[in-house]
Amino acid sequence: MSEDLDATGLLCPLPVLKARKRLMGLSSGSELRVLTDDPAAIVDMPHFCNEAGHTLVSSDTQGDAMLWVIRKA
Repeated sequence: MSEDLDATGLLCPLPVLKARKRLMGLSSGSELRVLTDDPAAIVDMPHFCNEAGHTLVSSDTQGDAMLWVIRKA
Protein backbone atom coordinates (compact mmCIF):
# COMPACT_ATOMS: atom_id res chain seq x y z
CA MET A 1 0.00 0.00 0.00
CA SER A 2 1.26 3.51 -0.73
CA GLU A 3 0.01 7.04 -0.21
CA ASP A 4 0.97 10.46 -1.52
CA LEU A 5 1.65 13.64 0.44
CA ASP A 6 2.09 16.94 -1.37
CA ALA A 7 4.17 19.10 0.98
CA THR A 8 5.17 21.67 -1.64
CA GLY A 9 4.99 25.23 -0.41
CA LEU A 10 5.65 24.15 3.18
CA LEU A 11 8.82 25.13 5.02
CA CYS A 12 10.78 23.26 7.68
CA PRO A 13 9.63 21.58 9.86
CA LEU A 14 6.17 21.17 8.29
CA PRO A 15 7.05 18.61 5.57
CA VAL A 16 8.55 16.27 8.18
CA LEU A 17 5.72 16.84 10.66
CA LYS A 18 3.09 16.10 8.03
CA ALA A 19 5.00 13.00 6.87
CA ARG A 20 5.23 11.75 10.46
CA LYS A 21 1.49 12.24 10.99
CA ARG A 22 0.60 10.48 7.73
CA LEU A 23 2.97 7.55 8.47
CA MET A 24 1.32 7.01 11.87
CA GLY A 25 -1.88 6.03 10.06
CA LEU A 26 -0.16 3.51 7.78
CA SER A 27 0.67 -0.11 8.50
CA SER A 28 4.25 -1.33 8.75
CA GLY A 29 5.81 -1.82 5.31
CA SER A 30 3.55 0.73 3.63
CA GLU A 31 5.15 3.45 1.55
CA LEU A 32 4.56 7.18 1.61
CA ARG A 33 5.56 9.35 -1.37
CA VAL A 34 6.29 12.89 -0.24
CA LEU A 35 6.74 15.81 -2.64
CA THR A 36 8.69 18.77 -1.19
CA ASP A 37 10.20 21.99 -2.48
CA ASP A 38 11.80 23.20 0.77
CA PRO A 39 15.61 23.16 0.36
CA ALA A 40 15.96 22.03 4.00
CA ALA A 41 14.17 18.76 3.15
CA ILE A 42 17.42 17.47 1.64
CA VAL A 43 18.73 17.24 5.20
CA ASP A 44 15.47 16.88 7.12
CA MET A 45 13.85 13.90 5.35
CA PRO A 46 16.84 11.50 5.56
CA HIS A 47 17.43 12.55 9.18
CA PHE A 48 13.76 11.97 10.06
CA CYS A 49 13.79 8.50 8.47
CA ASN A 50 17.00 7.58 10.28
CA GLU A 51 15.76 8.79 13.66
CA ALA A 52 12.30 7.21 13.33
CA GLY A 53 13.60 3.91 11.93
CA HIS A 54 11.82 4.24 8.59
CA THR A 55 13.54 3.32 5.31
CA LEU A 56 14.23 6.05 2.78
CA VAL A 57 13.59 4.01 -0.36
CA SER A 58 14.45 6.75 -2.84
CA SER A 59 14.77 10.46 -3.42
CA ASP A 60 14.47 11.97 -6.87
CA THR A 61 14.41 15.47 -8.30
CA GLN A 62 11.20 16.40 -10.09
CA GLY A 63 11.65 19.85 -11.59
CA ASP A 64 12.02 22.25 -8.66
CA ALA A 65 10.76 19.65 -6.19
CA MET A 66 12.04 16.46 -4.58
CA LEU A 67 10.08 13.20 -4.41
CA TRP A 68 10.85 11.08 -1.36
CA VAL A 69 9.64 7.50 -0.95
CA ILE A 70 9.57 6.37 2.68
CA ARG A 71 8.76 2.82 3.85
CA LYS A 72 7.25 2.71 7.32
CA ALA A 73 9.13 0.64 9.88
